[in-house]
Amino acid sequence: MRKYALLLFAAVLTFSPPAAKAVDARGVEQDTEYADKLRGILKKIRMPEGFRIGLFALVPGARHMAIDGNAGTVWIGTRKNKVWAVIDRDKDGVADTVKEVGPQVKFDVPNGVCSSPDGSLYVVERNRVMRFPGAAVIVKQGDLIPASEESRGHTARVCAVGPDDRLYISLGQPYNVTPPEKVELYKKTGIGGIIRMDLDGKNRKVIATGIRNSVGHAFNPKDGSLWFTDNQVDGMGDETPPGELNRMPKEGMWYGFPYYGGGDVRTDAYKDRAVPKEMADRYVKPQVEMIAHAADLGMMCYSGKMFPKKYHNAIFSAQHGSWNAVKPRGARVMVTFLDGKGNAAKTEPFAEGWMNENGDYLGRPVAVEQYVDGSILVSDDKAGAIYRISYQE
Repeated sequence: MRKYALLLFAAVLTFSPPAAKAVDARGVEQDTEYADKLRGILKKIRMPEGFRIGLFALVPGARHMAIDGNAGTVWIGTRKNKVWAVIDRDKDGVADTVKEVGPQVKFDVPNGVCSSPDGSLYVVERNRVMRFPGAAVIVKQGDLIPASEESRGHTARVCAVGPDDRLYISLGQPYNVTPPEKVELYKKTGIGGIIRMDLDGKNRKVIATGIRNSVGHAFNPKDGSLWFTDNQVDGMGDETPPGELNRMPKEGMWYGFPYYGGGDVRTDAYKDRAVPKEMADRYVKPQVEMIAHAADLGMMCYSGKMFPKKYHNAIFSAQHGSWNAVKPRGARVMVTFLDGKGNAAKTEPFAEGWMNENGDYLGRPVAVEQYVDGSILVSDDKAGAIYRISYQE
């Protein structure tokens, strides 16, 4: 079975000149005609009453974000070879500076960025983990996953520093559906799952398996639970299987893949195989079944004070949009409200309008993060931009 080369289609999703103009080898000009065009698109974005969206920064290839809660720096990963630092020095809701992080470093798909309480930045690449400042390698090249399993598809890692001050990393597996001969290796190494390690890279442990390709996870600050999105199997039709938003009740659970392609939909390759009892006993169903092939990516749990009370402790998640569905979908930000027990109660669109009436994508939301003032930031790798959503009565 061939490795699933999703990145063959990446050219239509990434930033291309002249959307951003380099000021020098390390910076990006912000005051441009292109920025004005993006502001025009943002006027079409639909949100609940009282919410506003504006252009925060032009950032080539903007993907996942991490925010230094002390300094307010926004770090941004990409699926190319750059990591960016964005700073709003005058606190007016618009970035003043966009500069490269570690321009001397040769990055390889540095999509996953996250920060620790001491202000350190962690960058998770295709097969390496680094810490800044200092460009220290805490998981050396070839040790994050076996070198034999490196691929071009499903390599956009994400990370988060948990309430236990340890590093959590999602490792997408490189196939549309994992072949049987790879299942044990992936279970052992955490490919197609989530791993945990100390902040120095030691004491690695696989804490979840049965995940096809999670490109978004976050801890709920209210109860400490880990939530994650999961992109599900392609090639089964436009409307099946559903995407997923999952909650981890405890470590060591199994989330269905490759026996299930999303929700309770069995994959064609495994539909005639009985689910092994040791997996079935640890199976966790998704909290939310999202529309099929919307590509649910980055997510966050809101803990700020700017938004109305109904949004406190809600989950915001980005739908990047389908790469292969006949009928386009996604390209929006969703919100999931939780009940008193911390489970999903209702999911609905929060910000949409990045797809026009012809089904053309005007933007591709990737990730959402809470900014220091309680607003939220949304990255867009098609436009090469970061947007800021605020609220005012």
